[in-house]
Amino acid sequence: FNDVFSPVVKHSSIRVLLALVAMYDLKLEQLDVKTAFLHGELEEQIYMKKPQGFEIEGKEDHVCLLKKSLYGLKQSPRQWYKRFDSFMLGHGYLRSMYDSCVYFRKLNDGSFIYLLLYVDDMLIAAK
Repeated sequence: FNDVFSPVVKHSSIRVLLALVAMYDLKLEQLDVKTAFLHGELEEQIYMKKPQGFEIEGKEDHVCLLKKSLYGLKQSPRQWYKRFDSFMLGHGYLRSMYDSCVYFRKLNDGSFIYLLLYVDDMLIAAK
């Protein structure tokens, strides 16, 4: 609960990426991960009231134990970032020391792939 934040790329990193795109004639794509926060693994036990319409007669006082992250939880953006970060590092990408939301990978031909993360939106630039 103390580590609550949304991973956001710095504006200066976006400007640098746009300059690289223009200078090296890279292709730029933007994408949005619609279900990003649903893929975070929870590190603590979190309970919630049952949603309206899911009450069972005789069990109105029961609650739900969450196994995965949900939209609306304060932990969701952090858990999404941690899972995304481990995926990217596990696939050979490096994280910028200047901006923790900038990932890059050098390809065999000497070109680079750049990925900038803004909560659940991404900018990807490559040849």
